[in-house]
Amino acid sequence: MSVRVRFAPSPTGALHIGGVRTALYNYLFARKNKGTFILRIEDTDQNRLVPGAEDYIIEALKWTGLIPDEGVGFGGDKGPYRQSDRKDLYKKYAEQLVEHGHAYYAFDTPEALDAQRQAEANFTYNHQTRDSLINSLTLPPNAVQAKLLAGEPHVIRLKVEPGQEIHIRDLIRGDVVFQSSELDDKVLLKADSMPTYHLANIVDDHLMGITHVIRGEEWLPSTAHHVLLYRGFGWTQTMPQFAHLPLILKPVGNGKLSKRDGAKFGIPVFPIAWQGDTPEDSFTGFREAGFLPQAVINFMALMGWHPGSDDEIFSLDELVRQFSIEHISKSGARFDYEKAKWFNQRYIQAATDAELAGHIRPLAEARGYRTDAAFLTSVATLMKERVTFLSDFVEQGYFLFEPVSAYDDAMAQKKWNPALQPVFEALIEMLDQTPAFDAASLEAAVKQFMQERGLKPGDIFSLLRLSLAGTMQGPAVFDMAELLGKADTVLRLRTALEYFNRVAGTTAP
Repeated sequence: MSVRVRFAPSPTGALHIGGVRTALYNYLFARKNKGTFILRIEDTDQNRLVPGAEDYIIEALKWTGLIPDEGVGFGGDKGPYRQSDRKDLYKKYAEQLVEHGHAYYAFDTPEALDAQRQAEANFTYNHQTRDSLINSLTLPPNAVQAKLLAGEPHVIRLKVEPGQEIHIRDLIRGDVVFQSSELDDKVLLKADSMPTYHLANIVDDHLMGITHVIRGEEWLPSTAHHVLLYRGFGWTQTMPQFAHLPLILKPVGNGKLSKRDGAKFGIPVFPIAWQGDTPEDSFTGFREAGFLPQAVINFMALMGWHPGSDDEIFSLDELVRQFSIEHISKSGARFDYEKAKWFNQRYIQAATDAELAGHIRPLAEARGYRTDAAFLTSVATLMKERVTFLSDFVEQGYFLFEPVSAYDDAMAQKKWNPALQPVFEALIEMLDQTPAFDAASLEAAVKQFMQERGLKPGDIFSLLRLSLAGTMQGPAVFDMAELLGKADTVLRLRTALEYFNRVAGTTAP
């Protein structure tokens, strides 16, 4: 049987980075086994739907390169892949369970159930309480039919028989056992005829031929109900294998990483930015923080899975070859943002200058900077070993695009000597007259200039760097000068000379 897996998020807001990891592991497992990766949108809870969330999910998958073979927005012959488009399908299956004694109609009003919860602490609708409630197990058949014919609001609940052990062979956690006496009678079909997650999930997985369910460990307790549903439908022979992934923990290691932790720790916890109705519900993403998608994928892959070696850098194709569910840990994985930054640095350094130029272009455009390919490629060449984020190219390296806006005063005071003014002026004139303005020619010309005047590199190079970049950080001086060109370089040196004199107090401010 061909492997078929699905990523099945609910469009209730931004897709948390933990959801991306779930999608990634499903994708890797499918590709490793030459199977099919499906995107299914589970929107049965209509009250929690958020406009734009579905498009956000699809965009996030495309940005990370986890392209589904089938699903919403991707086609396929097992659709529809949006559960709200399959609404008419589920009622038939719920009533089939009723007919075979595995489910029942429940006519209790929400108000009556609320009153029951008020009267009884920890009230649960289960084998102990259902006989005292209003349902097709306690009403005579003719009364049930009358209520149904009259269109009286009702739900369909799973009938969980007590006294059973439900064994689940989890591919990550091994044998997991549940006691049916501890389970409630889950609602399968709501009063508006929309299915709950439990019914729709099982029906869709069966009809779509899902062979493996790889999802977060928060769904492990629900799996007992799901096994009972497979039994009730007589689908145990085609029941998928389950694998429940470990939690992603907060950076401090205590508790599950939440969407609010992004603001708390000043880190992205979503793949791409999400604009909510309020600032509190709006979040930045890894993309907007300046990450390459390949770095995010590599980082996420190792948050719960290990390759069995000390290797850390893997392309998506290499992850496919190496991946196995057996190497997924049971314990939670700490969200180490410093490690994510390290991955991004490595991927930026490994990228070609032309590729980086493509990433820099929209950032430069947003600031009104120069954006021709040759110039941006040179910026990438000069800065790629010095940045952590893509945004650093235009933020830390802004001086390659526009005049210096601020100088390192402390360093200028340390390096500038008023006695150097005539020398610096002569250097500026020499550079203004230099015919060849490439880095090698400039370096040779400046070194000859210093040798003729008995100057040391420390006398001049630091001042040149401060003049061109405003800081002692940045690319090699002569590489910067070549990129800036003669006119801009000379102008910056003259502007810096005025600044040095002001800092040294030799001219009026």
